[in-house]
Amino acid sequence: MIRDPQALHALLADVREFTQTVCLPLEAQIDAHDAMPEAVVDGMRRLGLFGHSIPAAYGGAGLTTEELALVNIEVSQASPTFRARFGGNTGIAAESLIVDGTEAQRQRYLPRMASGELTGCFALTEPEAGSDAISLTTTARREGDDFVLNGHKCFITNAPIAGLFTVFARTEAGRGAAGISAFLVERGTPGLTTPEPPRKMGQHGSPVGEVILQDCRVPASSVVGGEALLGQGFRTAMKTLNKQRINLAGLCVGPAIRLVHEMVARARARQQFGQAIGEFQLVQQMIAESNTEVHAARALVLETARKRDAGEDVTMEASMCKVFATEMCGRVADRAVQVFGGSGYMAGNVAERFFRDVRLFRLYEGTTQIHWLNIAKRTLAAGGAGV
Repeated sequence: MIRDPQALHALLADVREFTQTVCLPLEAQIDAHDAMPEAVVDGMRRLGLFGHSIPAAYGGAGLTTEELALVNIEVSQASPTFRARFGGNTGIAAESLIVDGTEAQRQRYLPRMASGELTGCFALTEPEAGSDAISLTTTARREGDDFVLNGHKCFITNAPIAGLFTVFARTEAGRGAAGISAFLVERGTPGLTTPEPPRKMGQHGSPVGEVILQDCRVPASSVVGGEALLGQGFRTAMKTLNKQRINLAGLCVGPAIRLVHEMVARARARQQFGQAIGEFQLVQQMIAESNTEVHAARALVLETARKRDAGEDVTMEASMCKVFATEMCGRVADRAVQVFGGSGYMAGNVAERFFRDVRLFRLYEGTTQIHWLNIAKRTLAAGGAGV
């Protein structure tokens, strides 16, 4: 759903200019030094990137799912690390508050998240609870008007720099999803620490790390949605992830578009056997396949976004978007390395860098294999209806 085409066109133009003039020239530097310049983050704040999905009532732009998908496709044509810096605030970290937070919680946090003053993160994954998130072992023990949290979270995007943590913990033992609650924990709360982040394969400049909770005491008012939603944290997580999976799919279309452009430029410039390699049909095939898959993924993402904006249940379609777009992006990145040849394997090359960066997409927000299972279960349960 696009509410104002002219306003959206202007927004996309601003994002495109920021991406092209600010982000692209810094890609190699950030990859090498694993740090995002604060001046770039300030530019993101001025452009309003932190608040795109946050409702206007709380200082954001209140973009629809389709509008946000188009922004994600645009901004992710630069290295994925740029979007990751503000992505929690336009994705899962803010979305749990938007869908289930109390009004007091929204008023306290969302305006600061929309401005970029406060960075949020979504602390669900644990060493033994990734795809099987219901197996999480972090506990929240009731003590009077407080809860005491103990546990270990890992692979949490923006954990080292976040000011607000949405922490999922078990408030009732042995009740599966029904015993999980979500808590809002501010940095500086005694008992919450974030160790030094490890170096990753790719997406350098986007800090990912652990969250350690040792007798971390928070008031009962920190339960997302208040005590009325005690034990409903897993449902909050799933509602949040449905939208984020569409966002992530859009974030896979952007790098694939960029890589098609890079492949075309390389195929025109590189000479072999007395002619540009773009004249060879097998090189043309790799470019044609990539461009076709980009168009297919973009169409699927936008169609699913429109359905969600129309109020339809898109749980299965969101999984389809996530699987198809992430796998597509990986294939395009692999072809880009092939078109670039030996130089595509060398550090500092755009194809090599994106090959590393996009590999993560097939792992988080549910692995490809988990989504195949979810799609199959829903298709079988529906008897094939809706195909």
